[in-house]
Amino acid sequence: MPYVTTADGAEDSKKIDVPCQSTGVLSATLVQQPTLKIYPGFPHGMCTTHPEVINPDLLAFIKG
Repeated sequence: MPYVTTADGAEDSKKIDVPCQSTGVLSATLVQQPTLKIYPGFPHGMCTTHPEVINPDLLAFIKG
């Protein structure tokens, strides 16, 4: 099953004009049977700040 992941980026988006949530949702519509994971409030460095949440999801993605 293909995965599409995205960071929420809400706090970071306040600094720059990037529609993070809408681009992640749009990307997921381009993939057959996607799994879209949005991590509300997580920063762009979420692999470092929240490894207990991100690492299992990354492993699932790698194992496909």
